[in-house]
Amino acid sequence: MGNITRKSFLQQCFGLGTLALLSPMISHAQYINTSEENFYQQIVQANNKEVARLLTVFSTDITEIKRRLGFDLANLAAAYCEAKSDYYQKEELVGAMTKIIRFLKKAQQEDGTLNLGNLASPPDTAFILDPLCVATTLLKHNASPVLTELLSLLKEFILKAGESLRLGGIHTPNHRWVVSAALAQINALYPNKAYVARIDEWLSENIYIDSDGHFLERSMIYSEVTDRCLITMARLLKRPKLLEPVRKNLNLTYFYMEPNGDLVTTDSRRQDQFMTINALPFYHDYRYLAIHDNNAEYAAITKFIEKVKGFDEKIMVDLLPFFLEEPLYLKPLPTIQNPSVHFEKFFKTTNLVRIRRNDTTCTIFGGADFPIVIASGKSTNPNLFTFRKGEAILKYMRFSTDFFSTGYFRSNGITHKDGKYILHQSIEAPYYQPLPKQFKKANGDYKHAPSTDGRFWNKMDFAHRPQSNIKTIDTAISIEEKNGAHELTFTSKGSEGVSVTIELCFKEGGKLSGVKEIENSPNNYFFEGETASYDFGKDSIHFDGGIKKHSKIKGLEGEMYSSHFGSLKMDGMFVYLTGITPFEHKMTIR
Repeated sequence: MGNITRKSFLQQCFGLGTLALLSPMISHAQYINTSEENFYQQIVQANNKEVARLLTVFSTDITEIKRRLGFDLANLAAAYCEAKSDYYQKEELVGAMTKIIRFLKKAQQEDGTLNLGNLASPPDTAFILDPLCVATTLLKHNASPVLTELLSLLKEFILKAGESLRLGGIHTPNHRWVVSAALAQINALYPNKAYVARIDEWLSENIYIDSDGHFLERSMIYSEVTDRCLITMARLLKRPKLLEPVRKNLNLTYFYMEPNGDLVTTDSRRQDQFMTINALPFYHDYRYLAIHDNNAEYAAITKFIEKVKGFDEKIMVDLLPFFLEEPLYLKPLPTIQNPSVHFEKFFKTTNLVRIRRNDTTCTIFGGADFPIVIASGKSTNPNLFTFRKGEAILKYMRFSTDFFSTGYFRSNGITHKDGKYILHQSIEAPYYQPLPKQFKKANGDYKHAPSTDGRFWNKMDFAHRPQSNIKTIDTAISIEEKNGAHELTFTSKGSEGVSVTIELCFKEGGKLSGVKEIENSPNNYFFEGETASYDFGKDSIHFDGGIKKHSKIKGLEGEMYSSHFGSLKMDGMFVYLTGITPFEHKMTIR
């Protein structure tokens, strides 16, 4: 792109007229008929409203260090620099910005970091540097002498923080790119070869992305962070190859997107595997590459995200600084081409299946990280099946056995055969014989170690003990789509007389029919009839094939949770089907 003034750039962009109408990407989407010029005016108006709020907020003392302060300063800076703003070059903004940066400088540690999230944390400091650097970029291009002190304070803070990033460490995979992106931003403001050298040192570890499009953490939260950071480095360091993994991840993200904008996180290795999050944070990424690549499908996804609930409050409010800092965002989107809303995708790297038929979707998951260890960084989600039909949402289905308190079923992968997705798990639980003579100790102090089946720990030196009376349970679950309905077949055999439970969790606030509420247990129901339904608004999920052979519905998580009084139960309305091994049962969800 040639060097042109922002004014002439806007004239070129907005002189192209309005965009083509957006066809519905989903059945309930509305047509978009506003021009990019009107959209930019909405961004300015959102900034006006936010700045009015901030001026009230910063009329009193700042008492808490938080990332939001960076965005607050950036929004004030954007208002000061945008001629269309109600606050263009108003000195009261300079006072509020100065208050923020003085507070941050006072909170800054000797090494340049902030106690933000974690103690003296380089990556957390890098997160707040993103909007601060954007703000500084905008203010540096303004010639007003009233900004001299503010710019000096910003420079001091940013350069001191830059040293902490150049020398400091990180915790998680995405932190490498958060730190590197911040260094790229600092380098764009105050060039220093040492910043680029540190970026190259991190990049030399290489950016992992699997064949399906997952980064190492497989987290929608941190995938977006990584995407944004790689885009920042690509554009500021002029390294277009860094956009290649971003494209791959954004392609995957669309298939993980529900009709209302929620994102599937079942296969995440981070905290979002049990959270509900949506596509809003990906807005910048899709918009940037839609324009940069002239990608018509990304343009449609961009427009779709603008209609996701919360866009105005969570995204629009912070857009102005970034649109001013990177003029590419202001260029018209390409002609829209809607991605398919009718697909079946098997992501083999994480053993996750996504099936979408317009506004009806399902997710099948069988890819937990073995051995199961409850910790951040491990995929341990037992949600084997989810189903959505408009607003009616089956948040998850789980299967649990009372087999030696091993808890929830977690499949060891997925097999796709004859149109069926098959999940499978086999568990062995032995009894232990006396230690052989050569391993016995006079003081009886044996190694503290896990049992060979991983269920518990003790000072028993399990690895050297002979085993006997080995008990087994073998469970297979097959799922097949038939004319819009999903037929699930459960088979659990091996040890006999074991209680098994199928647990369905529906979104709270709906209405269940055909089930029986459990006495003294609100929002918990048994399903033992032939048909039942869940209604939410105008949408309904129907399920057939109830069964009740026992009433045990507590402790389904297993000993790894119950030993520490933990639970995986989420908010919702719960329906239980129960049986005894040998167990074979079929149910249908539609």
